[in-house]
Amino acid sequence: MELRQRPGAQRVRTGCAGHLKIVMKLFTVEEANSLLPSVRPIVKSIQRSHRRLASFQTTAKHAAEGAENGGGGMPQGSRYARLLVDLSLGAGQLESLGVQLKDYSQGLIDFPSLRDGRIVLLCWKAGEGDQLEWWHDLEAGFGGRQPL
Repeated sequence: MELRQRPGAQRVRTGCAGHLKIVMKLFTVEEANSLLPSVRPIVKSIQRSHRRLASFQTTAKHAAEGAENGGGGMPQGSRYARLLVDLSLGAGQLESLGVQLKDYSQGLIDFPSLRDGRIVLLCWKAGEGDQLEWWHDLEAGFGGRQPL
């Protein structure tokens, strides 16, 4: 795998796993901070959809079990489907920006970044400030967050 620069100072990581090309946007702290105002409403929408979907958990489980036996269906099924679509669209928006969604409920997101020659994750959670304050190693996760 190699690290190369794209026009506009965006760095990408490329490599081949079989015929699959892996591309990862790498953010500077400044780039990630400048994206937060755009990302925040997407994260809030994801959290809202996730909370609303949780209220359908038991009903959806019964509908899925019924579907296995030739039945299925559920009251407010179209609302449930719309929430699933909204959640998926929000996650897709973040992904298209290069932002990794880690926890729907907490609104936890990561921005891949280069720090001391290695890829790390700049970490932000809904409700935190207007600037990123944390980072962690790829393997460390949320529990391994360190101040920037």
